[in-house]
Amino acid sequence: MLHFTQYYLDCLSQASYLVGDTDSGQAVVIDPRRDVEDYLADAAAHGLQIVGVINTHFHADFVSGHLELAATTGAWIGYGSRANPEFAFRALADAERISLGEVTLQILHTPGHTPESISVLVFEHPQDDTAYGVLTGDALFIGDVGRPDLLASVGTSADELGRQLYYSVHTVLMGLPDAVRVFPAHGAGSACGKNLSTEKQSTIGEQRRVNYACQPMSEDEFLAVVTEGQPPAPAYFLYNATLNKRERGVREPGAEIAALTDAQVADALTAGAVVHDARPALEFAAGHLTGAISVPHDGRMSETVGMVIAPDRPVIVMTPAGEEQAVAMRLARIGYDNVLGYVPDVEDFLVRHEAQVDRASRLNAGQDQDWLTDNVQVVDIRGVGELAAGMVPGAVHIPLPQLASRVGELDADRPVVLYCAGGWRSSVGASLLRARGFSDVSDILGGYTAWAATHPLAG
Repeated sequence: MLHFTQYYLDCLSQASYLVGDTDSGQAVVIDPRRDVEDYLADAAAHGLQIVGVINTHFHADFVSGHLELAATTGAWIGYGSRANPEFAFRALADAERISLGEVTLQILHTPGHTPESISVLVFEHPQDDTAYGVLTGDALFIGDVGRPDLLASVGTSADELGRQLYYSVHTVLMGLPDAVRVFPAHGAGSACGKNLSTEKQSTIGEQRRVNYACQPMSEDEFLAVVTEGQPPAPAYFLYNATLNKRERGVREPGAEIAALTDAQVADALTAGAVVHDARPALEFAAGHLTGAISVPHDGRMSETVGMVIAPDRPVIVMTPAGEEQAVAMRLARIGYDNVLGYVPDVEDFLVRHEAQVDRASRLNAGQDQDWLTDNVQVVDIRGVGELAAGMVPGAVHIPLPQLASRVGELDADRPVVLYCAGGWRSSVGASLLRARGFSDVSDILGGYTAWAATHPLAG
């Protein structure tokens, strides 16, 4: 009998799957995250042995757990036959079938998001005409398709991939029966697309009906509509895509980071470490270690850290009490294995090191007389798609994923005010500028939403 479980990480909008046959006891994990404990526990609870791991492509937004699962279970690692990883893998051919007993998987080559992308059909019985579902990776999302432009920096053109994606979506996936369930690798919030739904599953028929990219259109029309308005990719995406091809270090299940002494913190900072302050933004604003980067743990922390902290930089974490290991795990999910440890009592540490403590300026949206002047550089760090709602007059647009690389466009000797939609990202961006030597940086509480509410005739 089919065993099918979807695991969803809200912080990365990432889905992975355990698919098995409870009669034969064989199972595979598809697109696993790096902390593999849940897969191992669920497989054991249902009498399943994980015999294989399949990645639908070389993921860019997280580090896959294929090496962790292979090391723990002895499972084979499968990729589409166009893949070229540094480690031993099972090359999966188009239309190849994998038997788990009665439950049967069939590989579909669906390039376009990446050249090696595949989808996986799941059949409850090998003779079934209609599959139970299809795991589409980043080829087809609920309400969208995978962006074809992420590999432009490594020599594969968006035009070439976009045309491959057109065939994969309109011929291969839309060629499946309407009743086939669709299980993608990502949902709303992922930078792997621009219009992803909050729904975790759909059907081919429903996507044929409502997905803008699945409507009848020419190849050129598809390419234009899919590539238009894509958000900037976080800087760590290329790092993760490269890391997922390598024979990298394996994270041991249950791995933890250690508490640091004051002397260890001081030595690490002298050697070039950065402090990732994962406390809420208001606590950070009230007092934080000079040079710390604020990325609260309560939002899209992993992805945002990947925008503002380089992956090769040693990291010290400051977190709300009891969140230390969870924060370190979320960093490990994007390959940030250089976390040196955590400060065990943040408030006490800041009190004892008051001379090294700064406070952050956060402004009320209605205080025009205080910040909306010609001398102030106003920076809108929202995504491209958010600008349709309007902008603060005189603002320049630098999306948060690009802020670290475009900081030279701003004058460090003039005041800067940043805003996003609601105030979460602007606190992050402001902390980055302070860490880069900007002495007069503020952000707007409540973001553009609050500003527009106090300026109803603007925009």
